[in-house]
Amino acid sequence: MKKIQLFLIPFAGGNCYSFNFLMPYLKDFDVVTLELPGRGKRIKESLLTEFDQAAEDIFQQIIARQTASFYIIYGHSLGTGIGLRVANMLQKINRAPAYLVFTGNPGPGIKENRKLYLYEKFEFMDEIKKLGGLPDELRSNLEFMDFIEPVFRADFELAERNKLVNERAVNVPIYSVMGDLEKTSVDIANWKRFTNASFHSEILTGDHFFIYNHPERIANILQQCVENTRELEYKT
Repeated sequence: MKKIQLFLIPFAGGNCYSFNFLMPYLKDFDVVTLELPGRGKRIKESLLTEFDQAAEDIFQQIIARQTASFYIIYGHSLGTGIGLRVANMLQKINRAPAYLVFTGNPGPGIKENRKLYLYEKFEFMDEIKKLGGLPDELRSNLEFMDFIEPVFRADFELAERNKLVNERAVNVPIYSVMGDLEKTSVDIANWKRFTNASFHSEILTGDHFFIYNHPERIANILQQCVENTRELEYKT
């Protein structure tokens, strides 16, 4: 049986290698890792700070690499907002994904009213460290932190200046997962507003980067989404 395509959209500061921890559990999928300019394999390209440009970039990557009508998009944190917009763009050309899996974000409209990307250097980097996701040896490496700062700033500007609160709901099921230590996990059901199809949610233990502690469960959820969609197709 042909493997289901799975497109991965990373979080702020992430790149095509950000989901390496998950790869051993995704052997049943044809995994396509995506990334924005200015990091990973696209390090020589200019960073984007406009949300619409970032969404267009990811959209173009997906339509260029999509090989089957049945596929899944998975995004974490920043990747969820981009994933929602891109799903709408794909729906307009009749190439929508079969499922959206979003982690680490309660959806548009539920966020702290602050502009991290405008913070002074040390305050900004302190906030980045608080989010977690970076190994201790990297957080204490000043040269690395100086290198990664512009990437984080660009990505936070994308996330904090987007206008997704009135984004149109997609005709695609959404499965949302958050960590129990994330302040906004109580608002996870907010994602219901953005789908005209089914909605499922789950809370796992951990902070914003709880996914690192639950790779097998995340993989199982992705597989469950495949099975749910196939069951629905069979019934209809």
